[in-house]
Amino acid sequence: MKNRFFVHTLNIIISGLFLLLSFSSRAEAIVYLDITSANFRKVNIAVPYFVDKKKPEGIQDSGKKMADLLSRALTFHGFVEIIDPSAYGGSQSWNWPALGAEFTVLGQYEITNDGLVLELRLNEIQSGHMILGRRYQTPISKHQESIKKFCDEVVLQLTGESGVSQSQIAFVSTVTGHKEIWLADVLGDNIRQVTRHEYLAVSPRFSSDNKWLAYTSYHKNNPNLYITDLSVLKSTRAISRQKGLNMAPAWAPDASVIALTLSKSVNPDIYLIDINGNELRRLTNGEGANVSPTWSPDGKKLAFVSDRSGTPQIYIMDVATKAVQRLTYLGNENTTPSWSPKGDWIAYTGKVGGNTHILLIKPEGGAPIQLTITGGDHESPCWAPDGRQIIFSRKRNNKQELCAIFKNGMGLRPLFNLKGAQSSPQWSPRQNL
Repeated sequence: MKNRFFVHTLNIIISGLFLLLSFSSRAEAIVYLDITSANFRKVNIAVPYFVDKKKPEGIQDSGKKMADLLSRALTFHGFVEIIDPSAYGGSQSWNWPALGAEFTVLGQYEITNDGLVLELRLNEIQSGHMILGRRYQTPISKHQESIKKFCDEVVLQLTGESGVSQSQIAFVSTVTGHKEIWLADVLGDNIRQVTRHEYLAVSPRFSSDNKWLAYTSYHKNNPNLYITDLSVLKSTRAISRQKGLNMAPAWAPDASVIALTLSKSVNPDIYLIDINGNELRRLTNGEGANVSPTWSPDGKKLAFVSDRSGTPQIYIMDVATKAVQRLTYLGNENTTPSWSPKGDWIAYTGKVGGNTHILLIKPEGGAPIQLTITGGDHESPCWAPDGRQIIFSRKRNNKQELCAIFKNGMGLRPLFNLKGAQSSPQWSPRQNL
């Protein structure tokens, strides 16, 4: 009885310590890295296999898989170099400085009747201090969300801004033989189909509160606008069925208004509607075809594409006054703008030397920066919620796939190994899990 009481008391103390650590680390992030610096280098982190508290003497497959998930999530952010566990046998006890490790993440877990209890610690090798500790109690089926949440907190501790492991990517895929909307987490572990119209669905867009996914589908013989409740994925309704285009929705930052292109008056123009499809304002009025709106983070401006000058170029509108200024001048085909979450850049697709590439330009104008240089066509950029990465569609060698690249032009790599063609990617805001 005394032993049982001692164990129970010890568990309460440990839980209290983890709560204290959680509170203190939320209060102030310890920023070690400036990943925008010209002298930036990757930080070396060891993530040994997680230990099953009930079987601490051996390496368990579940412990290896959880450590691997965390390693992949950290690597995705671009500033982490994971030390291969084979260099130290996956052991949690090693001469870390000899391996060049600057940090370790040590994990322990226990399967109980209520699910999984997971304890994770981020340690700094030089000081010998634990700088982040978390304890999660979760259903076994939800343990991946806890690991990704911890990853995003590690990124916060090391860079001053939370990671994006918990976000999602929506895109168009032809894997079924039709263009349908799909969803995936950023690591490609949970890919699922959203629409099943067996026709043509395009232009997926997340609402800023992550509740809705808007898209356009042609399955009723007209490009109508639909929204799907992301909490159930089966609750879908049409909100704009105007004759002609109901295309390329862009949610305002407060998620109450959608900018989109309607061609009910023959000419494609940009309108504002509410979430029920009620028309609020007409923003453009017949000066060329006006498409592809994207909001500034403060909701005061829209960037969009218009051919009013004779070629498709990007313009910026003050939403309150409807005053418009041309942004792009270099090249005769500039489309699909995407405003960065911090408001400091606009990414877009531009024609360069016979191919399309991803370029960056300041909202106030100036010389654009070409981000992609590989062969093929690069289109439809969209920013990560932290503003550090951009996803886009690349078509080359008869293959169309989604790729990601960091804002500095480094680290271009394909995402998601899927059959068919993948296009029109959209990165969700951060998930609140």
